[in-house]
Amino acid sequence: MRAVLERLAAAGALLLCVPVLVAAGACIVVESGFPVLFRQRRVGRRGRPFTLLKLRSMLDSDRKSSITKSSDPRITRVGGFLRKYKIDELPQLWNILAGDMQFVGPRPEVPSMVDFTDPAWRIVLSERPGLTDLSTLAYRNEEGVLEAYPDTDRAYREIVLPEKLRLSARYLETRTVWSDCKLLALSAWYSFFPAGFDPDRILRTFAAPQMKGVRRG
Repeated sequence: MRAVLERLAAAGALLLCVPVLVAAGACIVVESGFPVLFRQRRVGRRGRPFTLLKLRSMLDSDRKSSITKSSDPRITRVGGFLRKYKIDELPQLWNILAGDMQFVGPRPEVPSMVDFTDPAWRIVLSERPGLTDLSTLAYRNEEGVLEAYPDTDRAYREIVLPEKLRLSARYLETRTVWSDCKLLALSAWYSFFPAGFDPDRILRTFAAPQMKGVRRG
């Protein structure tokens, strides 16, 4: 029943977002041409791969890394705006409609980042991935966090990703319908008003441990 309700909600949200998606797509084409959508293979529930959809926010050429920091030269001007307000994530409503994702769940990673022998990964992969969860919200400004490290890929793999896994696993163990609703509301709020975002406040709100060993700039 929950999956059916989520798909119905995703279908309704997609219809409401059509004007935004059309406008964003037109801006992408005017600035940097086609394609409008970015497709990437991600790991879903129980390790099943699926294709995640986003509005393209970067130049298609020279994708040497899947990890991005805020000063990445591949990010277009339109893309920077879409990423700031999380508009680029809206096509994932289709992933929810298709049954690959849900509204609240751990963010799916690319296959090269997944370690199936890690107990934390086994917990995270027991659920369908989502548009948002505690780690996603706490690391809303992840690209800015990564600016503090000279080796972006290594910092993500060795520092940021383990912290995100820890927060995601903890949230899955304590989640409730109320906490899911609160997460969705806060994720939407900070999409519209990103300037007021405070990750420490988010973690205190959900009584979660603070980030360990993560530079803030």
